[in-house]
Amino acid sequence: MSTKLTAKDFATSQEVRWCPGCGDYAILRAVQTALADVGADPDKTAFISGIGCAARFPYYVDTYGFHTIHGRAPAIATGLKLANPELNVWVVTGDGDALSIGGNHVLHALRRNVGIKVLLFNNEIYGLTKGQYSPTSRVGTASPSSPTGSVESPVSPGQFAMGSGTHFFARGIDTDKKGMGDVLQQAHAFEGTAFVEIFQNCIVYNEDVFADFTDRKTAPDTQLHVKHGEPMLFGENNSKGIHFNQDTLALEVIDVTDAKDEVLVHDERNPTIARMLIDQKTPVALGVIYRQPAQSYEDAFYAKHPTQMKRRKSVADIIEGPSSWTVD
Repeated sequence: MSTKLTAKDFATSQEVRWCPGCGDYAILRAVQTALADVGADPDKTAFISGIGCAARFPYYVDTYGFHTIHGRAPAIATGLKLANPELNVWVVTGDGDALSIGGNHVLHALRRNVGIKVLLFNNEIYGLTKGQYSPTSRVGTASPSSPTGSVESPVSPGQFAMGSGTHFFARGIDTDKKGMGDVLQQAHAFEGTAFVEIFQNCIVYNEDVFADFTDRKTAPDTQLHVKHGEPMLFGENNSKGIHFNQDTLALEVIDVTDAKDEVLVHDERNPTIARMLIDQKTPVALGVIYRQPAQSYEDAFYAKHPTQMKRRKSVADIIEGPSSWTVD
């Protein structure tokens, strides 16, 4: 595009209708800013959503969009990407929408490596339907559907993604402007499915569920911002580091004063370390945790397709044509 766009150019005239103070506002702003920063073309960008609070996203981003049905956003996004691979396709979903009714659709999008960007807003609760526990809710979560506390083991979005064969997994915090911006830009640049878990605060039904690591006063000691090729350091003045203990085959926190050489260097191509980072409770790993480039689904599909990505008919031709086709 010839004109440099700003975040405001990706904002619609629609009134943004989330609860005051909801983390979705910060995510919306981060996405609009990231789109402007990477030079995205609104005419070649689409946001697809399912059902839930996060699903209102397409109304608020001045691009193409489609508010679809519960759990099916990845399937519809896959069809859109195949129909027009030049589109920049984003899926916006919540922990309930994606990991309950939509679990199979997310799984197949990840294993196929479709060129879509999946933003999973994880607040560990069903917000739109008034606070029932969700697939990611912790054991003991009290809600209208679990008044005495949930007894189910929660789904780990990261482990789910790794088990599904994802080629890109990253994490961000709704209010972390810098961290979110970096993650979104890297997701945008990835050729296949970029799966991003965003820790999002639901102030009405699950307020401060992530406060143990999102509180800015303690963030230096509770957050680990990983970058490929750089040592895993954190804490005030990077005084702590992550070490791989070869005896226990586990990650551990060490004081780097006299042991800087023992700090593990992040290798985003290593799936074993990625799984360990996903499970680590303190500090919580943020940023691009795993990235393994591979051929995208749409590239593989069209490499053997007779049209070679060239359209032979218009949409009108299909709609107005016969109701049956001959396959050679």
